Amino acid sequence: MHVSWDPAAPGVLLLPSGRLVRGRGLRHPLPAGPRPQFALHLLGRRPGPVDWDSQWLRWPDFWLPSDRTGFASALSTLLARAGNERVEVACGGGVGRTGTALACLAVLDGVPAREAVTFVRERYDGRAVETPWQRRLVANWEPPAP
Repeated sequence: MHVSWDPAAPGVLLLPSGRLVRGRGLRHPLPAGPRPQFALHLLGRRPGPVDWDSQWLRWPDFWLPSDRTGFASALSTLLARAGNERVEVACGGGVGRTGTALACLAVLDGVPAREAVTFVRERYDGRAVETPWQRRLVANWEPPAP
């Protein structure tokens, strides 16, 4: 039986498709409750090991992903797995890089790119997508061609 996130739990974002994705900061303690089954870690250097399936994408704090193609692929994987697994996106603080990834994920799930930052700020964290270049990445984000 698939157990998803509690939609009311802190950090959980409900996407238009009904999929749930949790965002969090790795500098904070792991939240109580079920653990993720898959995590996308957005950090400048490789994170330590975790007890669940995870992927690391190099993304220095306050900047943009080092590999845009890898980022697009990782988001597609995350969205697909969110259909039947507990997935999360995490960076150091859980705001800038995580918020940017969540906004791009929302675009993949049908939110217009020009509305994605507002969508994530209203439903995840009011400070999400911290820098002008992160906001520009989201505004110009296009889902990859199938």
